Amino acid sequence: MLCHVQAVLHTHIKPDDRLAIALSGGVDSVVLLHALYTLSGEIPFSLTAVHVNHGISRNAPLWSQFCSDLCRSYGIPINIACLQLNKESGISLEALAREERYRIFSRTQADYVVLAHHLDDQAETLLLQLLRGAGIKGLSGMPWIRKQPGVAAPQLLRPLLEVTRGQIEAYAQQHRLKWIYDESNDSIAYNRNFLRHEILPVLKKRYPGYGKTLLRTSRHLSEASQLLDELAEIDSTDCLVSGKLAVDKMRALSSSRAKNLLRHILNQQNITLPSTVKLEEILKQLLSSSTDSQIHIRFGDTAIRCFKGLIHIFPEEVTLQAPRPSQFIWQGQLPLTLTHLDGTVSFTETGSQSIDPQKILNQSIALRTRQGGEHFKPACNRPTRSLKNLLQEASIPPWQRRILPLLFCNDRLIWVPGIGIDCDFQVKSGETGILPIWNS
Repeated sequence: MLCHVQAVLHTHIKPDDRLAIALSGGVDSVVLLHALYTLSGEIPFSLTAVHVNHGISRNAPLWSQFCSDLCRSYGIPINIACLQLNKESGISLEALAREERYRIFSRTQADYVVLAHHLDDQAETLLLQLLRGAGIKGLSGMPWIRKQPGVAAPQLLRPLLEVTRGQIEAYAQQHRLKWIYDESNDSIAYNRNFLRHEILPVLKKRYPGYGKTLLRTSRHLSEASQLLDELAEIDSTDCLVSGKLAVDKMRALSSSRAKNLLRHILNQQNITLPSTVKLEEILKQLLSSSTDSQIHIRFGDTAIRCFKGLIHIFPEEVTLQAPRPSQFIWQGQLPLTLTHLDGTVSFTETGSQSIDPQKILNQSIALRTRQGGEHFKPACNRPTRSLKNLLQEASIPPWQRRILPLLFCNDRLIWVPGIGIDCDFQVKSGETGILPIWNS
C-alpha cells in the first residue's frame, strides 16, 4: 500500500509542495497520515493536518483531541475547525456536513488537501450516484485529483483510490495504529451506510471483485464526460457572442447538445446544477424566447436573463441590491480599489481616454448608482444626452443599469462604465490621465 501512495505522490506533486491531510481520526485517515509521514522523509513535501469537528456527535470533542494528540506525536501542525450546522429544510444533514467540510478544505493553506477515500468508497459513490439518477459526470466517481473553486484553493488529492478497505485495515494492524470509531457509521439511516452494510456484502458474495469492476466503469464514464466537455467547448466557440450564449445559435444545436452546452457553462462558473427537469425547463424557456423577451429565471443562488438574444448568468443577489455610495477627496492616490461594490472599481494611469487628474485633484469624488435624470456628454462633438438613452444605445442590460457605479466630481457625472468620460474632464492628447476600470 505504501508503494502505491508513493507512486501517486511522485505522479502528482512537485518538490516542496504543501500537503494537508484531512484527518477525521478514523482508520482510513490515520493510515494515510502514517503513510504520508513515512514518505515525507524521502519525498520533499511539507505535511500538516486539518480536522473538521462537525459537532454532530457528542463524542466529537474527544475525536478532535485524539487527532490533536496524534499529530503532536508526529510533530505535525494541525488546524481544528469547529462547525455549527444549521440544517435547512430539504437538505440532508449528511449533505450539509459535506458541503461545510469542503468549504473548510477550500480555505486551507496548502497546495493539496489529501483525502483518504479508497476503492470501496469509490464503489459506494458510484452506486449512490446511480440510484440518484446522476448523469455521466456524476457517475464518473471521485477523481484522483480535482481543482476546487477559487484561485487560491488547494487541489484535492486521493492517493488511496485503488486501495481496498481490507488493505487499509491490514496496514493499520501491521503498524499497530490506533484510531477512533464514529458510531454513526453503524446507522443504516444514512444511504451510504445502508449500501455498505446491507447491499455490498450481498454483491461481494456473487461478485468478489465488484470494487475494481465499478472503478473501471467510473473511468469509462469519466472519459465519456471529458468527451462531452470537449464537445461543449467546440459548441461554445460557435455559440458565444461577447462571452455570452446566443439564443439563435443554440437553436441550431440538437436538444442534447444544447443541454450539454448549458450544463458545461454552468459548471465553468462553479454553479450548482439544477435538477434534470429544471435544466430542461430552463433550456425550453431560453430557446423559445424572442429577441425582446424579458426572461428572468431563478434557481438556487443563480439568475439567468436574456437581453437582445444573449444569455446572462450571474449570482441572483446582484439583482437585489445596488452598491452603497462612496465619497472621498481625490489626492492623486494610485492605485485605488473600492471593494464595497458588486465588483471592483480601480484607478490606473494611462495615456488616452482618461480623466485629467488636475481637474479632480482635491475635489469631492463620489461613486454612486443611478438616481434618474442624469445627463452626460462623453463625445465633445455631440450634445449632452440623457444617461438613460446612452445606456440603451450601449446595449447595457436593464438590470445592470441600476447597479452600475457612476463617478461624480462635485455632483457632476464624469464617468460611466461602458460609455466613457465627460468631455470637459478628458485628458489632453499626449498627457497621462486617470482611467477608472469596472470589473463586475
